[in-house]
Amino acid sequence: MGSGQASGRVEEVMRRLEAAMLDGSFPANARLPSEREMAERYGVSRNTVREAIQRLAARGLVRSRRGAGVFVSDQLRTGIASPWGQLITDHPAVREDMLEFRRVLEGATAYFAALRGSAEDIDRISGLMQALEQARSSDDKETESSIDVRLHDAIALASHNSMFLHLHSSIMSMLREHITLNVAGLRELEVSVPEQLLQQHRSVCDAICARRPEEARTAMQAHIDYVRSRLGPDTGED
Repeated sequence: MGSGQASGRVEEVMRRLEAAMLDGSFPANARLPSEREMAERYGVSRNTVREAIQRLAARGLVRSRRGAGVFVSDQLRTGIASPWGQLITDHPAVREDMLEFRRVLEGATAYFAALRGSAEDIDRISGLMQALEQARSSDDKETESSIDVRLHDAIALASHNSMFLHLHSSIMSMLREHITLNVAGLRELEVSVPEQLLQQHRSVCDAICARRPEEARTAMQAHIDYVRSRLGPDTGED
């Protein structure tokens, strides 16, 4: 094989790996398959896979952990978050801007999740909704908060739009701690909040699973409006 052909194979493997990172198949912090598995998957030599990974590593897209394998860089998720995280914590007006943007973004992800989510996506969303309901019935607040975040991530993944997915990941990395802490506090202070949140999530998931895009978007925006009303500038964080 000539050097030009070999280089072309390396480029092809790089493009396929990049596409998998963009569409969420290999999300941030995911471990890549072994060189042997990828060589078989892409029909190339292990040397070709190794060189493609080295080039991706040089660009900061993947990183090697000695004895553990090769992992997708967490910079894909957190890169645009810094230095916004502290600003959002310190400035309520910035938090409001982010939640306003989240309303538009997550409304769109719910719409497209209903429109083109795969059967696997729908099963994942349905399973997380069931787990959320179980956590609520068990009054397991920590698990409930964790599944809440995973459910929103699963909806973004089901949108099958790489820009929505990565914007969502970046924004949620900025807001996750703030939302988790404040919603946990609200669950403690207001008896009606947990059931309201559960019903809102159920409405979103039902619409997505029933393939009703407009209804999914409206339900998601109603959910974000509720969160915004409870986590607005006047909501304390003490």
